[in-house]
Amino acid sequence: MNLQEEISRMKSMMNESKKSSIKEFKYKNYTLLLSKNPCDIFTYFDVEDLHGLNYKKCLSHKNTKESAYIAGLTNIIPKTKKHFLFLNLNRLGKGKEKMGLIMHETMHLSLEIHKHDVEKKEEEIITWAENEAYKIYDIIEKKFN
Repeated sequence: MNLQEEISRMKSMMNESKKSSIKEFKYKNYTLLLSKNPCDIFTYFDVEDLHGLNYKKCLSHKNTKESAYIAGLTNIIPKTKKHFLFLNLNRLGKGKEKMGLIMHETMHLSLEIHKHDVEKKEEEIITWAENEAYKIYDIIEKKFN
């Protein structure tokens, strides 16, 4: 059985559509994706490999509060030039741990959006990441706790 057949079999067993386990929030500069399962990012984009990560390796890795194949990921949506930010809700932790991981990913995203122009836009890059991190933190607190 190839990967696509395995994904189809899993979807039919779960009786869910491809995107049902990921919560999606579209914004002007990026799409926020939230799930408790890091492997959902592969089925969401319908890919086996994603920016150096692999679906089968993800499946074989434990997804706990202390360890996960993916805790967070920021990159380009396959076959587009649009950005995404993915967070594994199971791995976020609480309080400062949660905010730390969110801020970590929003900083990556902000650097990309601002073309890594730290020389001219350092404060803008950091402030944008901070404001997005607060927004994402509030979404997670309101919708998932």
